[in-house]
Amino acid sequence: MSGGIRRVGVVGGGQMGAGIAEVCARAGLDTVVCEVDAVAARAARDRVAASLDRAVRRGKLERAAAREALDRTVFTGSLEDLADRQLVIEAVVENPDAKTEVFTALDKLVEDPAAVLATNTSSLPITRLGMATGRADRVVGLHFFNPVPVLPLVEVVTSLHTSAATVAAAEDFAARALGKTVIRSQDRAGFVVNALLIPYLLAAVRMAESGFATAADIDAGMELGCAHPMGPLKLADLIGLDTVASIAESLYDEFREPLYAPPPLLQRMVEAGLLGRKSGRGFHVHERDEVGRVG
Repeated sequence: MSGGIRRVGVVGGGQMGAGIAEVCARAGLDTVVCEVDAVAARAARDRVAASLDRAVRRGKLERAAAREALDRTVFTGSLEDLADRQLVIEAVVENPDAKTEVFTALDKLVEDPAAVLATNTSSLPITRLGMATGRADRVVGLHFFNPVPVLPLVEVVTSLHTSAATVAAAEDFAARALGKTVIRSQDRAGFVVNALLIPYLLAAVRMAESGFATAADIDAGMELGCAHPMGPLKLADLIGLDTVASIAESLYDEFREPLYAPPPLLQRMVEAGLLGRKSGRGFHVHERDEVGRVG
């Protein structure tokens, strides 16, 4: 893809999709965010605007640059608006059926046969998503980390079909265009980071579940005793307990190791809608992030 990727689409404007769209827009890329309808698209715009506004207030971004980033981002409720994209990043809910449906649709819509179709999945097989298309060689994992504008890492995950040209384009996009640090992973559940992280988080959940220690003490122990910047239950709340449970289920389905099995407490909290920061309550109580606008 001569000249590099300049036209990017993001499917899904939630926490991760909005963050991906923001870093693309801030990098000067022509960015389109697609949501399920116009109402959800407006909510995605508000989410990006709020994040840009926080960056301005914290001195990380100039006000003019924030306005420019928001102005160059289009928010739509129609998948057809992604037809001319050189790269489309899927960032919908961590559900295999939902993601497969997106890839099947993108395969029919995206006009450029050299376009890269990427998924931000935390744990689902890239091969399965690629096989939902007629261009599995152009499908790759681009796994960003939350909050996307802050954390510098991207995992590039290749399937058995992903071509060398696709890998090169994905790595160039993440490293050169976005300024991220790239690590590679094979197509295994959890990839590199979550295969290591999720058993640790689940161990903390089991410790709280058993009454061995409180959530506050578990987090303080790892923050102050091991110099972790955030305790495991605070981190689980930040990621989203539904996402943690989904990744754990994917890991357990693939490896059948007990350490990957989601504990009953985690499952009950997800069923109760206690998802962490995004719902205002998980293992800790959180204030909802305010919705701001870039003026």
